[in-house]
Amino acid sequence: MTSTINKTLIRISTVLLLLLTMACSTNEQSKMSDKEVALEWANMTLFITRYTPSNSPTFASRAFGYTGLTMYEAIVPGFTEYKSMNGQLKGLEMLPMADDSKEYNWVLALNAGQSEILKNIYVQTSEENIKKIDSLEQVIFTQFQNGLDEETVSRSVAFGKSVAQTIFEWSKTDGGHRGYLHNFDKTMIHPNRPGAWKPPLFAQSFSHHPLHPHWGENRTFASTNKELEDPKMIPYDTTVGSPYYKQFENVYLKDLELTQLEKEAAIWWGDDPDVSFTPPGHSYYFATLAIDGHDISLIESAKIYAQLGMAVSDAFVNCWKWKYQFFTERPNTFIPKYIDEEWESFWPDPPFPSFPSGHAIQAAAAATVLEHNFGKEFTFTDRAHEGRERDELKETDFVIRSFDTFWDAALETADSRFYGGIHTQLDNEVGLEKGVEIAKNVYALEWKNNDKK
Repeated sequence: MTSTINKTLIRISTVLLLLLTMACSTNEQSKMSDKEVALEWANMTLFITRYTPSNSPTFASRAFGYTGLTMYEAIVPGFTEYKSMNGQLKGLEMLPMADDSKEYNWVLALNAGQSEILKNIYVQTSEENIKKIDSLEQVIFTQFQNGLDEETVSRSVAFGKSVAQTIFEWSKTDGGHRGYLHNFDKTMIHPNRPGAWKPPLFAQSFSHHPLHPHWGENRTFASTNKELEDPKMIPYDTTVGSPYYKQFENVYLKDLELTQLEKEAAIWWGDDPDVSFTPPGHSYYFATLAIDGHDISLIESAKIYAQLGMAVSDAFVNCWKWKYQFFTERPNTFIPKYIDEEWESFWPDPPFPSFPSGHAIQAAAAATVLEHNFGKEFTFTDRAHEGRERDELKETDFVIRSFDTFWDAALETADSRFYGGIHTQLDNEVGLEKGVEIAKNVYALEWKNNDKK
């Protein structure tokens, strides 16, 4: 489905140009800066996420968490102002130590670590994708090993790979290892109570079984995110005019007056894993836009990818915990039964319960991390789905979005699910609130040696 290929992903252009240059000429062109190495690996991570089968938002969020953390840990020993997460994250206490008496090239370490963690986390990806990862690693290696002695090169590469291998071994104990092998649970006994979620008839997924019902039991990166207070859900009540009824009535009324702009927002933020880099990938992409637009260092870039990846991953763990704890229905079951029996949502239902919104919680977590690092005001254009074919069924085009703040993008992400008719406003409000809380717990970790708890 080449027409839907995201132009940002094709932007692994720098790498492809370099490969062509290496193959066809000995002239030096287009050398990457240190920060551009981090950006290219982030783009490669998005590409692999988009083009690896059986992916899901839950599994992808976890992958971004470990990939971002590996980027940071592969280079942090070379920057004395910054502090490792070793010993700060539960069970992560055995990361390799750099030898202070010896020289390292930290770009080579980052390069080797990103290649290693991607191929391990996404072990199910295609051989073609493995070749792309290896090619990127080789291009960067070729440039940055120039002028270094062989021992420094070998030491740097070995350190990056060792960090990645240690983090990958630690990842196996979090509860989500190779989660793509059991995306849908056919054996789960659904709670049979009024207002409980039921598999959708108008579905986004081929499966009517719930996606990753045990994901909420997984380990979080920040231990404090495992101890969050549960949100409050409005009590079930089908009485016309009750707070519960009004939540679904608002969805219904919005659908009756849905504007073309709102339809465009609804499809833009769908981020279906079958045709995109998933919702958490959209957030990782925003980090790339922000980093690319600022003059910041390699270590700061790596720190931001780590914070955002970890926050988004923790957001999905908590969101899935609450989704299956509350097990709430979506508008597609309530509205036809109590308001309009012929009603159908603009966007198809995903295969899991409603409360709270996964889009809202992860978007808020990402926006909070980015605001913390870049400030509230940041004008940017989201081209994630530029070039995708018009959705003829919904008579809506994919129209690029522009924002003046990260939070504006998070709000539209949440609102898009309301416009799509698959989430109530309460789902979104709670998701946004909890996403902020989760992100703050991630950046409250000691990232610098002068951080105060």
